[in-house]
Amino acid sequence: MSSQHFVINAQTRETSGRSASRCLRRQEKLPGIIYGAKKDPQTLTFDHNEILHALEHEAFYSSIIEIKIDGNNTQKAVIKDLQRHAYKPKLMHIDFLRVDENTEIHIHVPLHYVGTCTAVEEEGGVINHLMNEVEVVCLPKDLPEYIEVDISNLKLDETIHLSQLKIPAGVQLAELIHGNDAGVANVHIPRASKEDEAADAAEAAAATEAGEAAAAPAEGAAKAPTDAKPAAEEKK
Repeated sequence: MSSQHFVINAQTRETSGRSASRCLRRQEKLPGIIYGAKKDPQTLTFDHNEILHALEHEAFYSSIIEIKIDGNNTQKAVIKDLQRHAYKPKLMHIDFLRVDENTEIHIHVPLHYVGTCTAVEEEGGVINHLMNEVEVVCLPKDLPEYIEVDISNLKLDETIHLSQLKIPAGVQLAELIHGNDAGVANVHIPRASKEDEAADAAEAAAATEAGEAAAAPAEGAAKAPTDAKPAAEEKK
């Protein structure tokens, strides 16, 4: 579970539709909805800046959030969907999914890469992060804030797979449930470096061949005067 406790205030929203949503946004309000847990969906209004500030915390995306509706009705939920403006730092809509303590949830949690890879420092390799988050399946009480990926023992041209991650008790990875042991991170020599090395080797080989070809005629020219008879003897 996340070490941070998030509480968000909300008000019941009676109106819906694009026009009503635009009006709310002009008032620095954020339209949203909460649904799930075998209860009816409920349209809500949030303070835009309160949500925007909460989103600055990575843990907010993978935490059980308490939503206080109209100041007296508290419901627990996780973020299910978030819509942002195409180019402005504005939120457009937010969806929350209610959680039931006895029902598993599917949610994405971030990956935190830890450790120092010797293949990077000593062999010039580059770490490729193939994933930044994974989908987990667990009960709300077991929801991790993040999952660590230890790259300390990762060697050149090796890959860390999902099955190699240390997963907290009570948590499963959705990809593994479906039999997909995908790669999480790997380390390789950059392709550009390999191409440069190959080009340097080819250039060196070409230079050697050119030097040998230039040396052969020069040796032949040096031997020519010794084989020819002196001009004085030819006149005799």
